[in-house]
Amino acid sequence: MYEPDDEDLAAEEQAASLKVACPERTWEDLEEDETGRLRITHGDKQYREKRRKIAMAAANSHVCKGMIRFLYVVVDLSQAVNEADMRPSRLAVVSGILYKFFREYFNQNPLSQLGLVVTRNGIAERLTELSGSPESHITALKENLEAAGDMSIQNSLEQVQSSLAQLPTYGTREVLFVVSALSSCDPGNVHTAIAAAKSANIRVSVVSVAAELHICRRMTEETGGMFGVSQSQHHLEDLLMAHAPPPPLNEQATKASLVEMGFPQKRPLDKGAFFSGRGGEYVCPRCASRVEVNPTHPKFVENIKINNPVTFLQELPAQCSVCSLTLVSSPHLARSYHHLFPVAPFEVHRPVIMQELNDAAKLDATNCFACNLKFDRSGARGNDDAPSVCPRCKKIYCFQCDVFIHEKLHNCPGCEIDKAKGYKNSA
Repeated sequence: MYEPDDEDLAAEEQAASLKVACPERTWEDLEEDETGRLRITHGDKQYREKRRKIAMAAANSHVCKGMIRFLYVVVDLSQAVNEADMRPSRLAVVSGILYKFFREYFNQNPLSQLGLVVTRNGIAERLTELSGSPESHITALKENLEAAGDMSIQNSLEQVQSSLAQLPTYGTREVLFVVSALSSCDPGNVHTAIAAAKSANIRVSVVSVAAELHICRRMTEETGGMFGVSQSQHHLEDLLMAHAPPPPLNEQATKASLVEMGFPQKRPLDKGAFFSGRGGEYVCPRCASRVEVNPTHPKFVENIKINNPVTFLQELPAQCSVCSLTLVSSPHLARSYHHLFPVAPFEVHRPVIMQELNDAAKLDATNCFACNLKFDRSGARGNDDAPSVCPRCKKIYCFQCDVFIHEKLHNCPGCEIDKAKGYKNSA
């Protein structure tokens, strides 16, 4: 029973109201260190998390991974996404993170394809087919963010299974659910749909925004997927981005086979062409047929409405509509190569140890080899300034460059320079 003179209860209500008004409470992340400087406390957690990801990627480097993926993202647009436990709402947060995920997915998997399905009002609607354009998926999701009714896991599985079951076996078949509701409205037995997905070698993963559902947990366990429940907005982004790199390959589900690919060439435009590619149009190297455009591309749809001949980009990778040859570009293969041979994790040294190594002439500089940042020898600025050393070339890097090399660049600049010098000397 509420009593106005209860000081403890009043303090709890005041703290709860303050948390609702300012859920981020960033001032609580500041603390004073032994030198009197302010530092962010959650930086240590982020530091350890990024180090853990780099070490995990190196540990899984010997695991065979699927370079060609076929992924459907199922977004829950039920009434539950209108909850305001995330600012400004779950819908705004989830959609914003999904936009980043689409771009990161194609950045990590240039040879793969992705499709988009939304579930609301107890049904599943396929917004986009499997394609290699992140912008088409982003545009389709932005135009279909109306939330209503309940989600349906069974209808969503049946919707994506009809498309994934027809795909070639050399690519991985995956489904990623982004769930906000606490229940599923299904017309039949959802376990039958899960068994059918398992028999079709479809790997189902779930990222839950609200809480854990038993049916979602069981679905991921039976199909070999991943399951995670977000604890905050940053954690939700980490859970989704964890699905961007290719997963370990299941030998039973995916057959090892050589995939025939072609590198299309650009030819000059025909004067009577209504739609044209920028700087030319791609043609198949085998049958010389024109590469078809993606009908869901936002520029294609926009200019169809105004009946305007537009110059736009044809998308690669694609498949020739005549001879079914997979068409790619050489940068796509190069960007997929780093998953097979990732950069080895660097050895981390505290500034004091770094100075000792430098005095012993084991390290050749006190600045970051990449950005030329001068390290703080006192270590007063925390773990973010702890240098790391490449085990091969012995160059030192700051924490930011270390993360950039392992997550974005995928090549050690020091090793590449030494390799180039070796080629030059041998020549």
